[in-house]
Amino acid sequence: MTSSAPPSAANPRATTSLIPARMDRLPWARFHTMVIVGLGAAWILDGLEVQIVAANGYAQDLGMDTAEITLSATVYLIGQVLGSLFFGRLTDRIGRKKLFVVTLAVYLIGSALAGLSFSMWFFLLCRFVAGAGIGGEYSAINSAIDELIPARYRGRVDLAVNGTYWAGVTLGAVATIFLLDPDLVNDHWGWRIGFFIGPVLGLALILIRRHIPESPRWMLTHGHGEDAEKIIDGIEENVRSTGHTLREVPSSRAITVAPEEKQPLRTVAHVFFKVYPQRTALGVTLMVTQSFLYNAIFFTYAIVLEDFYGVAKSSVGLYMIPFAIGNLLGPLLLGRFFDTIGRRRMIFGTYAVAAVVLTVSAFLFQADLLSPLTHTIFWCVAFFFASAGASSAYLTVSEIFPLEVRGQAISYFFSIAQICGAVAPLIYGLLIGNASSRVPLTIGYLAGSAIMLLGGIVALVIGIDAEGKGLEDVADPLSRTDQKQEAAS
Repeated sequence: MTSSAPPSAANPRATTSLIPARMDRLPWARFHTMVIVGLGAAWILDGLEVQIVAANGYAQDLGMDTAEITLSATVYLIGQVLGSLFFGRLTDRIGRKKLFVVTLAVYLIGSALAGLSFSMWFFLLCRFVAGAGIGGEYSAINSAIDELIPARYRGRVDLAVNGTYWAGVTLGAVATIFLLDPDLVNDHWGWRIGFFIGPVLGLALILIRRHIPESPRWMLTHGHGEDAEKIIDGIEENVRSTGHTLREVPSSRAITVAPEEKQPLRTVAHVFFKVYPQRTALGVTLMVTQSFLYNAIFFTYAIVLEDFYGVAKSSVGLYMIPFAIGNLLGPLLLGRFFDTIGRRRMIFGTYAVAAVVLTVSAFLFQADLLSPLTHTIFWCVAFFFASAGASSAYLTVSEIFPLEVRGQAISYFFSIAQICGAVAPLIYGLLIGNASSRVPLTIGYLAGSAIMLLGGIVALVIGIDAEGKGLEDVADPLSRTDQKQEAAS
């Protein structure tokens, strides 16, 4: 099926195409599964990386004190932010495929070399490089997945993919229990082996990613319409080979675009602050509120268990595993409702339920009615919902802006969230103090719940009903001309 028309005399660069509609009408097929496995597993690497570092097995070997351990986390965060900003703009300019190959390679190099560290400065440099790779992955991967997955599956797939971060945390927690046991593995090698796990998995992902095509949507809006047609023809042929019959797409679903190779920064700023200011406020709110709560709880998780409940350092990982599993199950089990019940109501619901459960646990914590087990159960329930909400924040910022700035939108909001979220562990660390009183931390928990509830309310009021809609129906591409011509007439 050919879906593109030749350029018109009025606009020689304009191309009319059915590519977006053809992509969205596809049934689920092996191609889509390959996309999810090849691209989605990136977050497993991120979760694994964070958990391996959180175990601090490298500290003694490299002679690092507490302040220097904290510095390594900060350096990784800086790498993520700068990598996201740099690669985010590139993914909009030169394509999704080039970037999701490059960013994975950058991560592999940084993580593998970290396992060979011989001094603190070299370790910090490797952490920065690995962080830059993972930061770039967020933009390239979320953009590609949204543009390759049919509209009716986009919500549940995005949530599941972003939620797999916690599969990495689980894997890391289990691995450190064995790798950091000196009776099983030598102290010098245990933490190094941990850093090699990610690169080994990453090499397998590179092999899969070689078979994932460039986004036909991106190609269409960047002057590669004929190549985009070949890709979508190949995808459709693959789908038909599995026994599916594809319905014809009516010509009324076609869009006309005048491709542009790149968008200047002033155009990007115009999109965020003049064309879609309300969506910008929505994206910032959702990303910042979920990031603040997650960083506040996650990075003080071990401290609370040790200082208030007397849990031994060696046993903290046992409590982290169910917490991580709860975070993983939330997006997997609730994701489909974001495509059926709808984005706004589900985002509000997950944010609100998480806030209520955390509020209840805060009062019980203050009354000293919880044990480490029961407090962990409360956290598991709260973040079962919060994790789905947090993943939907990434879905939201990815799908509500035009295709030409999608990668940059993800990178900007991700960076803002990371910077704001980085303040949370410092604040909650000060609230914990010397654990002489539970009142300050209780107030902190209540404040975190209120912030999360605020994010849910904002989503309910100004959120976008994007469920089941094609990306071009949620936000017109900047290069689209048919809509502009109709408006002008």
